[in-house]
Amino acid sequence: MLDALDRELLKAVAGLEDIPKGAYNIRKNGKLLVRETSANINIETNAEATGIIVTIKPATRNESVHIPVILSQAGLYDVVQNTFIIGEDADITIIAGCGIHCGTSRSEGHAGIHEFRVGKKARVKYVEKHFATGPGKGKRALNPTTKIFLDEGAQAEMELTQIGGIDKATRLNEAKLDARSLLLITERVLTDGNQSAVSKNLITLSGTDSRADMISRSVIKGNSKQNFYATIEALAKCFGHIECDAIIMDNGTNETVPSLKAKHPDAELTHEASIGKIASDQLIKLMSMGLTYDEAVNRIIQGFLMK
Repeated sequence: MLDALDRELLKAVAGLEDIPKGAYNIRKNGKLLVRETSANINIETNAEATGIIVTIKPATRNESVHIPVILSQAGLYDVVQNTFIIGEDADITIIAGCGIHCGTSRSEGHAGIHEFRVGKKARVKYVEKHFATGPGKGKRALNPTTKIFLDEGAQAEMELTQIGGIDKATRLNEAKLDARSLLLITERVLTDGNQSAVSKNLITLSGTDSRADMISRSVIKGNSKQNFYATIEALAKCFGHIECDAIIMDNGTNETVPSLKAKHPDAELTHEASIGKIASDQLIKLMSMGLTYDEAVNRIIQGFLMK
């Protein structure tokens, strides 16, 4: 069912060597390739046939669901709208991502629009990787939108990674947090050549004692460009933090704009941002241990992105 190219893309974006165990929904070239449900996880096509609805039963524990997308069809721009309903007191991992293989001069792309509704005291970890490869000259575009709604006491951890080969990307993250809920977003983006990436984030802390942490790690190589915009809006007694760090190499450019809006007297909001180059003493230390210049640079970049 999976050919060699499918396996390569699935391994890159979802860590899969083959069809996974448990619940999964694999989409290829705009169509369902294979699907499986479990006793606690249901996956069905939505009424508009534009995507899927994933429903997690309350109190589900120690289960995961894979929903990767792979593209290799020239000229295809695939748009999918997915909804995730996580029942109260569940604890679940969702592994997504999109892999593109471009073999022609025609462009290929994907826009995944994901909405998460996380029930009271539920926890969800969402892992999403984007990757593109292939010998073709066509542009590869990935434009994800993620909307998160956390009920009272709910928690969501989002790991969002763009690991290479994407010519143009625009990401939109929106979140609304109820009382005592927690959101952690970690975004890692690497661009090179003439690639560009834009990340726009709006987090609304509407519930008492809600908390959000937004962390961005960016590496900008070649002539590429990245823009990062993040706003935390506080409507109650809460805590919010934005941390954005970027390494610029070659002729890359970066614009980073954190924004804090306190609309309650007991809101506590902080941010920190840094943009710079790789420190020469780090390179010298690694090269003195036998690494070449390129090996030392790659070691520093990987450590920076994954910390």
